[in-house]
Amino acid sequence: MTDAVTSAATSAGTSASTSASTSAGRPARGLHPPDKVADYRARGWWGEQTLDGLFADQVLARGDALAVVDPANRETLLGSPPRRLTWHELDAEVTALAARLLSLGLGRGDVLAVQLPNTVELVEVYLAAWRLGVVVSPLPVQLREREVAGMCARAGVTAYVSCARFGERQLVAEAATALADVDSMRAVVAYGPESETSELPIGVRVWHPEAAMDADRRTVEAHAAGDPNEANDAVTICWTSGTESAPKGVPRCHMDWLAVGVATTEAPQVTVEDVLLNPFPMINMAGISGMFLPWLLSGCVLVQHHPFDLPTFLGQVATERVTYTCAPPALLWMLLGNEELMARVDVSSLTRIGSGSAPLQPAMVRGWQERRGISVINFFGSNEGIGLLSSPVDFPDPEDRAQFFPRFGAPGVTWSTRAGEWTDTRLVDIVTGEDVTEPGHPGELHISGPSVFAGYLHGEELPSPFDDRGYLRTGDLFEIAGDRGQFLRYLDRARDQVIRGGTNIAPAELEGLMADHPAVADVAVIGDPDERLGERVAAVVVLRPGETLTLEELVAWLRERKIASFKLPERLEVRDELPRNAVGKVLKRMLRRTGVRE
Repeated sequence: MTDAVTSAATSAGTSASTSASTSAGRPARGLHPPDKVADYRARGWWGEQTLDGLFADQVLARGDALAVVDPANRETLLGSPPRRLTWHELDAEVTALAARLLSLGLGRGDVLAVQLPNTVELVEVYLAAWRLGVVVSPLPVQLREREVAGMCARAGVTAYVSCARFGERQLVAEAATALADVDSMRAVVAYGPESETSELPIGVRVWHPEAAMDADRRTVEAHAAGDPNEANDAVTICWTSGTESAPKGVPRCHMDWLAVGVATTEAPQVTVEDVLLNPFPMINMAGISGMFLPWLLSGCVLVQHHPFDLPTFLGQVATERVTYTCAPPALLWMLLGNEELMARVDVSSLTRIGSGSAPLQPAMVRGWQERRGISVINFFGSNEGIGLLSSPVDFPDPEDRAQFFPRFGAPGVTWSTRAGEWTDTRLVDIVTGEDVTEPGHPGELHISGPSVFAGYLHGEELPSPFDDRGYLRTGDLFEIAGDRGQFLRYLDRARDQVIRGGTNIAPAELEGLMADHPAVADVAVIGDPDERLGERVAAVVVLRPGETLTLEELVAWLRERKIASFKLPERLEVRDELPRNAVGKVLKRMLRRTGVRE
């Protein structure tokens, strides 16, 4: 067995490097250094619970209750009918899959790449791998051969699991040739019915979900008893979104995932009675912490959905009686304004919706609450460990919930979730390096606490993501707000700032305003190179069906919002859609002009 993940993570960053002690030439187990683990456990922030142990507890407690449901359109996408499994049935298939992974020679520290859509099988792969101490590296289904092979090589992947077909694409057939050049690769596995797997490349193994035999269970239980998991063991290597640079690997352990999961369960107050609909790819912070972990922590029902299809999504809400889901701001804004569509669908079971990835429009959050009785929860997170959530308990005013996040660590302020007790934040002036303590002054958010990761994969090759006090430097600009300095207001990514004539302009502010324009369905603000001013503001928009918009009309509309003239766009570009990565973030590098305008 290899321990590639631990050896990579222990050299990844300042907080992880101290755990690089070795025994007989092998790296010490665990991502976080022992002194940090002892400190956080003494504070009650981390414990000894593991994700596989949590699943076992839910199987015992929930038994024959419904656990997980496939996408309703699975047959169209994968060629096999959707399934519904109880906790006992799920456990039986997870155990059988764990036995199969053992048969491939996989064990602790090995890395399993998974390129599956949100299905029952994706849930099973996570749980089966974790039972054995195998690290899962989830890959977006949108990735092609070059990206898949590159990430697998960088993570030292031992085996790759995908589906024979996803829509019109033959995922395994695409990847198999490229993966043959990955030195660490031992096996390529495809899920799918016989009709989809009969012509796969030679050497690809074909698996189908099946319940464990007694021999499977004995084998897996003996392996787990002989090599039990520890809470500091790595469980995933997720990948950053790569909106501005190559994706970076983010190893995470049981402890820091559970710290994130507690926050994303408590803010929306998820309980065993809930039905969760997961439309976000279960490959990173949004899908894993936003939906998968609240399901695992609460023992409720998880309904999978992927890729996003609005009729299927709304149909699942009605049929499954979904109580909580997540959706991007642009979709929520569109639905709120489409009275004809909303009159034809039943969303009466919904009580709250999580949203994020872009600033929320106050009118949208207020509209869902006042017109539908549904609270929209504002999420702001990253794979590295940022976790800011504006819950209805802490932010009963929808206007506040749309614009502000809790300033964890603010003196004299308490919050309803445990994340408020164990997370500390500071704002740092990106020019002077001094702490920002007064409202209205932008600063980069630095954050510390049990949800923060240990360091990047192969972090010795990268600049440290931590400051000299051990806080994660997020690269996100915020300012202090609120009558007691208790809030944070998001401004923008530090690198996304448009600097016009020496004045900083936050694109997120303008995007939020432009998104309220009745003709605009989607928008991104970028800086055009300019020889005299450095940059000029440009707006790239997607229009609603049947709408038109000129630069003059947009500028006039913005002037009515009483913003400074230097922020007004000087170029408008209309596109059919904005380029986005696999998790829905706009790829602004693909929108920017490279030449300099004189």
